[in-house]
This record gives sequence, C-alpha cells and structure tokens, in this order.
Amino acid sequence: MNGRTMRYGIGMRTQYPQGDDMVRRTEDQMAQARLADQLGFDSLLKSQHLAGYPLQEFQQVPFLGRVMAEAPNLRLLTGIVLLSLHKPLDIAEQLATIDVMSGGRLIFGAGLGYREVEFKGFGTTQKDRVPRFIENLEAIKRLWTEDEVTMKGSHFELDHVRVSLKPAQKPRPPIWIGANADGAIARAAALGDSWFINPHQKMETIARQLGIYRRALDEAGKPFPKELPLAREIFIAPTKKQAMDRCGPYLAEKYRIYHEWGQDKAMPAGDNDLSLALEELQEDRFLLGPADQIAETLIQYNRQLGVNHVVLSFHWVGMPQDLVLEQMRMFAEEVMPKVEQGI
Repeated sequence: MNGRTMRYGIGMRTQYPQGDDMVRRTEDQMAQARLADQLGFDSLLKSQHLAGYPLQEFQQVPFLGRVMAEAPNLRLLTGIVLLSLHKPLDIAEQLATIDVMSGGRLIFGAGLGYREVEFKGFGTTQKDRVPRFIENLEAIKRLWTEDEVTMKGSHFELDHVRVSLKPAQKPRPPIWIGANADGAIARAAALGDSWFINPHQKMETIARQLGIYRRALDEAGKPFPKELPLAREIFIAPTKKQAMDRCGPYLAEKYRIYHEWGQDKAMPAGDNDLSLALEELQEDRFLLGPADQIAETLIQYNRQLGVNHVVLSFHWVGMPQDLVLEQMRMFAEEVMPKVEQGI
C-alpha cells in the first residue's frame, strides 16, 4: 500500500444493459482495471448480484481471478459476498484461492443481501439470512485459521474438515462487513474487522451510525479499525449542473433499477427512498461537481468520520468507456493531490 493518508478503490459493478456485447465489455473492464493500477489506486471492488435482470453483470470470483493479473498492485475486494446465500466451505476455498493466486491481496467483503429472487434461487429465505450469515462467517474464519474444523450449522456440517487451501495472508484476509441498518452495523463491529459504509447514505446518517459502531466496538472490546472504508458514486465537472447533465441519465438508471430491486428496504428509516428524483437523491450522497469541492468533501469524510479508504464508482449502466477513463484520470490528477494536501 502507498504512503498516502487516504486510499482509493475503483468500484467495478460491471453492469451493462441487455443486448450489450459482454465479450467486448470484458476488455473495457480490464482497461479500467489497468488504468486504476497505473494511476495509483489501491483497491478494486467487484460486487455480487445474481439474476440481475434487466442488467448483465460478470460474477465475482471469476472476474477477480481474471482481473488480478491485469492490475497486479491492487487489493481485491469482494464488495460484497452475499454470504447468507452460500455454503462456507465453498466460499472459504474459492476466496483462499484468490488470495493465494494474487499474492495475498484479498479483502473479504461480506453482507446479507436483500433480493427475494436471490434467496429463492439458493433455497433460503430472508428470515434466515442473519443466522446463516453469522454461522457462515464463523465457519469461514475457522476454516482459514484452524487446521481442522468440526462444526454443525443449520445448512451445513463440517466433519473434521481440512480445507484444500488456506489464504496467503496470516492469520487470514481482512473482513469488511457491509451494513445499512443500525442492527447490522452493531453486528459488523462484533464480527468484522471494519464496517464497509455503503454509497447510498447521507453523511448525517453515517455520522449517527458511527456512534452505534463505536459503542458496539467498545462492547466487544475491540479498537476502532485502522482502515475505515466508504463507497461513493463520483463524476467530476466544472459545475454540479454540468456533472448532473453529463452523468445524470446513467446514474438515474442505476438507482431506478436498485429501487425496483428493493434496495431501499435495507436502508435505515428516514434515509431510505431511492425513488427520489436524481436532483434530490444526489444531495449529500454522491460526489458530483468540481474537483475542488469533491476533494473538500473527501477531506471532511476523513476528518469528521475517520474514513481513510474511499471506493469510487466511475461507471454506470450505458456510460461510454471513454468517459469512464476520462473521469478516472481527472480524479487522479485533480482530486487525489488536493486531498493529500488538505488532510
């Protein structure tokens, strides 16, 4: 990792419209990853959704397996594994393979999920997602750190299991837990190494929830994490209006789909309406506008919240590749230096 105070990741959801040529888009994604590596980014996030109609999207593990060679300096963040859908032995071995093959660059990001189509597709239910998440996470930690594991869960049994491969990082890769609701944030403090703050919440909501997080850390006897990550959408332009004019159609389409999927239901009361018009939705949520203002906001995230790793999404549904690459370069040239000077 570099010596900067603030670290940066590129969020790669890899979401494209129906009918788009995903073979061609594979190379677009690899070009974004290579550029992020060249520009001095620190991490690369690949999200997970399944049955994502009306979008097309690459799946997490094979994507990370390919992209690790294109971006040899970037840490690889699963942001997030929908852990309650899966079996812990499978996830433990798949991600250990990613960690070993990348030379120890994995960050294990995990969360609950919220879409009914995904729960039904894996033969489980939303009401079981919390206990399944907790036991899956415990099993993965044990499989990564113990020589032999015996553990019986609600949907699996580990009978003197020795994993085929352990992670390169010792004792294990860092675990970032994505959480939106207040109770989930307390759980993230108890079970994870850091709370991965989502891109949808306003700063005032995050500040309030950080109080919950700190109290839960204290109750668990754990220190505040050395790395506190936050995800954000970003578009740089001379004015906020110009930013909205240029990126608005792509960003609005993404959040229209997320609203249809039910993302709002996973967000805390009072800050949980993704059906708002983009002009209202973006306020205090997204980084849209002049480089100087974006830099100042990032400085405030660091000073007021303690955030020191920001994962940025430069690409949304339908956005041209040349515009994505232009935005990445502008951020590295016009924002990164200003943030470092101001922290």
